[in-house]
Amino acid sequence: MAEKDLRINEQIRAREVRLIRDEGEPQGIMSTAQALGLAKEAGLDLVEVAPQAVPPVVKILDFGKFRFENEKKLRDSKKKQKLLKLKEIRMQPKIDDHDLAFKSKHIKEFLNDGNKVKVTIRFRGRELAHTELGFDVMKDVLSRIEGEYVMDKPPAMEGRFMSMVLSPKPKK
Repeated sequence: MAEKDLRINEQIRAREVRLIRDEGEPQGIMSTAQALGLAKEAGLDLVEVAPQAVPPVVKILDFGKFRFENEKKLRDSKKKQKLLKLKEIRMQPKIDDHDLAFKSKHIKEFLNDGNKVKVTIRFRGRELAHTELGFDVMKDVLSRIEGEYVMDKPPAMEGRFMSMVLSPKPKK
């Protein structure tokens, strides 16, 4: 729950609340005014932690510290996330052998870096009548990068383009 959704001190509108002390021990059900008095006495804030409960659950705590801890947890969870980028390699059906080797090397590098790769072959004019050439190029690419990928989407035609999507093999 975002801090913006939390009500603190006088913003709590419920008549009765279930109070939890700053040490974590339940105090029971009491009026909001009484709970607010206990919080002020302790020099802390009264924070509504479960507004959907009946009666709402409130906790006596230092709101600034609480907000800081939540932001810290959020930052840590974002650090652990791995962003997958989709790299695209474009070719033509009549690609030269050296160019194919060069592009295959790039595909291998992208996969080793942990990125997904979309391999696209563009057909122009009469080339569209010979889509089997595109499938041959795709097979050649796969044989050059053998074993370093998982195929997310097999080669398929999409209008004038043939494409496939590869992702890196999961590391153990």
